[in-house]
Amino acid sequence: MHFDYTTVGHVTIDVLADGSRRPGGTAFYSALQAARLGQRARVLTRGVAHEIEQLVEPYRGEFELEIRAAERTTTLHTVGRGSGRLQRMLAWAGPVGEDLAVDTSILHLAPVARETPRRWRGQVSFVGLTPQGLARQWSAKGGEISLAPFSAAAGAPLARSCDALVMSEHERSSCAELISTAREAGAVIAVTAGAAPSKILLPDGGVLELPVPPVANSGDDLGAGDVFAAAFFVSLAAGDPAERAAAFANAAAAVRMQGVGAGAIGDRAAIEARLHAGAHPSA
Repeated sequence: MHFDYTTVGHVTIDVLADGSRRPGGTAFYSALQAARLGQRARVLTRGVAHEIEQLVEPYRGEFELEIRAAERTTTLHTVGRGSGRLQRMLAWAGPVGEDLAVDTSILHLAPVARETPRRWRGQVSFVGLTPQGLARQWSAKGGEISLAPFSAAAGAPLARSCDALVMSEHERSSCAELISTAREAGAVIAVTAGAAPSKILLPDGGVLELPVPPVANSGDDLGAGDVFAAAFFVSLAAGDPAERAAAFANAAAAVRMQGVGAGAIGDRAAIEARLHAGAHPSA
């Protein structure tokens, strides 16, 4: 079965400060955003099937879900927001597996904790990577997640296969060698920085800066970067120039932040309206 957008990574259980549990992970948020942009979306993940299915039940009609069995589901205790967010690893589902077969226009490798494969087989037209999960480390017994450098030697084949990468400014230094290899191979790289301008690193060495639309009365920002990534990849894969794709992605993130949780992810009409409203916070 052919898909327009396939994410590979852990759908997580996010345990918030008040003890509530939400579905999380880039694979989940990005696939849902892609689906609301009219893409036929698929999530390939690993964990305990009934736990993941229960968490994503409100959204199950919007994307296909394939769960590879594991003894536990990746679970993160999450406190704070933006660059001040702290996460503790409570459980890890393990690698998704190297036997990845795909038939998709866009393949989004979306690790949260070093789980995605570096090889795949099948038909893929565009490869996007959100590398935060490649640089994450935690103790053997779980513990607070931190970032460590991820070398080009370890990820060079993966970097050379990507058309685009998205990461936060907080992750940029840990992925410096990965960025360099990907740019040399022709990838476009978006670096988000919260309310500060987003930077687009072009293969020719150029750098674009795009202002981020202010968001009045922001609900929360969980998944905003994942929403940005999906909108950016979809726009680039459709042939839009990097500047237009990044502006569209910024608008998608702003729509997401106007509400709370995954239900606030917008469709194309909402994102285009936000994009055309420009910098007006009340839009």
